[in-house]
Amino acid sequence: MTDCLFCKMAAGVIKPDTVYEDNKVLAFRDINPQAPVHILVIPKTHVATLDELDDAELAGHLLLTAARLAREEGLSENGYRTVFNCKRHGGQEVYHLHLHILGGRQLHWPPG
Repeated sequence: MTDCLFCKMAAGVIKPDTVYEDNKVLAFRDINPQAPVHILVIPKTHVATLDELDDAELAGHLLLTAARLAREEGLSENGYRTVFNCKRHGGQEVYHLHLHILGGRQLHWPPG
């Protein structure tokens, strides 16, 4: 998708603050962090929303990558949150699937 910000990042056209990359996903620090640690994990292929994700292997890879990065960032002992926002009412701003990893402080519920 040519106008997709995250597709441009996955293709290397735009350089995010990358923390991890493999052949399936790219993970980078959020430019508007909502916690001391705020990382986004995106698939390299364009999937607009969670509703469109139909690849179980990719879904598992996103989650396992998030857990790995949380451990590497030192979040596992005290805990962290993972979030998929889906569509407008869910708070999705960029229509390319992305998993938020948030941690480094006490997170409250409900989120807002």
